[in-house]
Amino acid sequence: MQFDPNAKVPFAKWVQKHLFTSLWQSLMTLVVAALLLRFAWFVLKWGVIDAVFYTPDPDVCRAAAGACWAVIVEKHRPMLFGLYPYDEHWRLVIMMVVYLSTIVASLMPKLWNFKILIPLWILSVTSIGILMFGGVLGLVYVPTSEWGGLPLTMILFSGTVLIGMPVAVVLALGRRSPMPVARGVSVVFIEALRGVPLITILFVAVNVFPLFLPAGVEVNKLLRITVGIAIFFACYQAEVIRGGLQAIPTGQYEAAASLNMSYWQTTRKIILPQALRISLPAITNHIIAAMKNTSFVIIIGLFDILTATTAVMQDPLWRRYYIEAYLFVAAVYLFFGYALSLYARQVEKWINSGRI
Repeated sequence: MQFDPNAKVPFAKWVQKHLFTSLWQSLMTLVVAALLLRFAWFVLKWGVIDAVFYTPDPDVCRAAAGACWAVIVEKHRPMLFGLYPYDEHWRLVIMMVVYLSTIVASLMPKLWNFKILIPLWILSVTSIGILMFGGVLGLVYVPTSEWGGLPLTMILFSGTVLIGMPVAVVLALGRRSPMPVARGVSVVFIEALRGVPLITILFVAVNVFPLFLPAGVEVNKLLRITVGIAIFFACYQAEVIRGGLQAIPTGQYEAAASLNMSYWQTTRKIILPQALRISLPAITNHIIAAMKNTSFVIIIGLFDILTATTAVMQDPLWRRYYIEAYLFVAAVYLFFGYALSLYARQVEKWINSGRI
């Protein structure tokens, strides 16, 4: 039971009622509070009081008793940008600004208009492509094999969601289709890909798929990996959406049929919007998981932010401070994951209030 700040019961009485109602509960409360205080003091002492926040000399960190956050200051560029040419990192900074600005704009209900979003994304993707690839406007050409760090993570994540969500909707509808062939194909596709690890799909995309291409034909490695992760994501997301479709009362279908609406009109205007609203928490969960799944590209030689950090930590001068480096990476994942979770909750509020 949580404390309600709007309740009339004073905080002291709430604490007494829920934390000190008996001798045993009082002892447990005091023990847990003591452990939490001890842990908080350790974190404060190690992470702030005795920590080193900036120094170019690793010997200073060795002499300190606390954390060495200086490793992030010294190594943040290769950690964030991977193998991308050092002198061209400014392009990645601009790319991230364009990318995040486009994402933020796309999440605003006031801008949910195809006449706005389509030109915005065309302009954004074009700008990002020019900045990442180069080769025009005097920019040095950088192949995808040299992309890395946070920009690569964001590109993989965006590609996974943008490709995977439409495929998931099609698979979910196909699995509930009255046509046996469509239903059978969807079931086999979903069950087959859900039954294998993501690592296997990445291996197939990188090493097996090129064997089936005609001689002289080559598909970009990054594109193959993105499609592979997107299909894997789509199969799991399809089952979530199917659950939402099953939750729609049959009366909704009967009401649409009484209005002489076709199958696609009923699905697009009545059934699918409700199913997506019902499934929103689970959909958000899989989207957050998709962002973390991008770290699996380590096995096929792409340097996302986690792989880049692992490579950076091979420096013998800074190797011992891997905890601080990985805490930084964890903070990056936590920031984006928590932001997605907060936005999903806000969307639920908008839905409940009738704004969307």
